[in-house]
Order: sequence, then C-alpha cells, then structure tokens
Amino acid sequence: MQDRITTDYRLKTTVESIATRLEKLKSALNLPEKRKKLEILQGEVSSPNLWDDPQKARKATQELSALKKDLQEIEDITETVETLKGLAKEEALTDDFEKETRKVEKDLQLFELISFLSDQYDEKNAIVSIHAGQGGTEAMDWANMILRMYLRFCERRGWKTVTLDYSAGEEAGVKSVTFKVEGQYAYGYLKNEAGTHRLVRQSPFNADNLRQTSFALVEVLPELSEVDLPDIKISEEDLDWQFFRASSQGGQNVQKVSTAVRLTHKPTGIVVTAQSERFQEQNRKNALNLLRSKLWIREKEVQQKTKKELKGEYRPASWGTQIRSYVLHPYKMVKDLRTDMETSNTEGFLDGEIDEFIEANLKLKP
Repeated sequence: MQDRITTDYRLKTTVESIATRLEKLKSALNLPEKRKKLEILQGEVSSPNLWDDPQKARKATQELSALKKDLQEIEDITETVETLKGLAKEEALTDDFEKETRKVEKDLQLFELISFLSDQYDEKNAIVSIHAGQGGTEAMDWANMILRMYLRFCERRGWKTVTLDYSAGEEAGVKSVTFKVEGQYAYGYLKNEAGTHRLVRQSPFNADNLRQTSFALVEVLPELSEVDLPDIKISEEDLDWQFFRASSQGGQNVQKVSTAVRLTHKPTGIVVTAQSERFQEQNRKNALNLLRSKLWIREKEVQQKTKKELKGEYRPASWGTQIRSYVLHPYKMVKDLRTDMETSNTEGFLDGEIDEFIEANLKLKP
C-alpha cells in the first residue's frame, strides 16, 4: 500500500514538472509566430499559380506539411497534459495514467530537443561526406565503418539515404563517399558530426595484429536549392563540367555511357562529383546542389571571420579538428572530446546507436 502511495506521489510530481516544461517549450518555440507562418504558407499553397515554379511549390508544400505536423503534435501534447493534470487530483491513480505520463514525457523530450534546432537550414536534408585519412587500407576500412554507423543511425530514424558519389578502396573500405540524408531536421541533427574521427584498434590487415591509429574526416552540409539561396548566383561561364563513366553502383547502364559528373567552380576552385544516378541530368542537378551548399558554407565562413563562430561549421580537409575518439584496443571506449560523453558499448555505437552523443552536442551552448 505504501509503495502505491509513493508511486502515485511521484507520478503527480512528474505531471507537474511536465506541465512546467511544456509551458517553457511553447514559449521557446514562439507558437504565435509559427501560426502566422502557417497562414502565409497556406496562402501560397492555395495560389492557382503555385506550380508555375515547381521547385518553389515543392518547398512550400513540404514546409506547410512539416509545420502543420509540429503544431498538431504540440496541441496533442497540451491536451494530454491538461487531462493528466485533472486526473492527478484523484487519490488513486491507474496503470494507464502511468503509461500515458511516460508517453507524453517522451514526446515532450523530443520537442525539447527540436527547440535546439533553430539555426538556419536545420530542418533541411543533409549531405554527408566521409574521407579516409592517411594510412592506406586501415583508414579506408575505418571510413567504411563510419559510413555504416551513419547509415544505421539514419535507418533507425526512418530517414532515406541516397549515395551521390562513391570511391572504393583498392583492397577494402572506401576512399571517399558522399550521400544525402532525406528527413526533417537531418542537417540539424548531423551537423555537429563534422570533424575528424579517430580510431585505435588492433589491425585486422596484418598478421601481427599491431595496434593501429586511423582517421576519417566527416563533412556535413545542408541540401540547398536555388530557392533557398537566391543571393548566391552561379553563372554558367564560371562552371567547368566534365563527364565520365561512373564507377559506383547503378546498374549496367551507368557503365555504358558517361553519366557521372565532375563540376569545378572556377572562381573558388571547389570541385564536386556526382555519379550515383543512371541519368546525367540528375547527376548534374545533384552536383549543382552540392556546389551551392559548399558556396553557402564558404560565404558563412567569410562573414563570421572564424569557423568557430559557425555552429555546425564546415571543416576543411585537415586533421586538426578531432571531435571523437574510438578505442577498440586495449580497452573499449568511445569518447566525444567536446561534451566528454563516453560509452564502453563500442559495438552498439558503431551500429548507429549514437543518439545520446548527438543530442548532447545539440544542447551545447554556442
């Protein structure tokens, strides 16, 4: 009997805490501003000329759908919390009350995390590139392990991934790979993964099983279209297009014609490659979007004067930006060098269970 009384008191206290947190969250999300934006988007979508510009139309409809979903979920949480507050006044609470309390607390935690994703373009798809560091086959195998980790993370979240460019290692692993992550807030979640990832382990590629240190560089960009960046002009005369036969997956047709694209932006020297699609035109589009994202991040760096002032900064291909250390020998430990978070569950981490580390970085003060 005493245990039940203690449990009921704890649940009532939890509901009070949830209600307080919810009010703070609603204030941080600025719901009146979101509803105003909803009205504007509804007006745009209802325009008879909406699809005169398909790209702009898709952007508006996607934003409208995401905003309606967020507002509806906040309303649902608010309604549930009000119901729980009423039921909490009763002397004895039911098992269903406890289940509903746990559920709404979990939903609230998700929205509290989203409140940290308020930077420009956080809601966009992400373009992730992984590059093997020095070290030959060891480093390329490590880059492939990092790739699998992110693909598993995305799979767990229900996000779609599309490979844009892939360069396989000679013996094992991958030299470099670029893939797109399609999902709401994908860039916001992944942007702090940019930097150098360091692995220490016994080498599986030599008979002596020597201890080996390997590095992989991760770059993360938002996927940006011309609609997102009207001020960034890309002139055709500034572009050098090269076409070649793709070496990545894509079926026999990819190998028969020059579908792959290498694009150089002459004024900046930025080079991007896209080769995963079966048709050259789609690879051209992917290359342009990737170039546009890199030009945006470059402009941001100039405006901020220092990369450290840009949250989720684009880090150049250097090895002085280590963010995380993965040790598999002589002990097992993954440690984030920014939050000091660590775990000995290296197997689970490399299988994509990286949510806690990502969330901890989101909550860091800029």
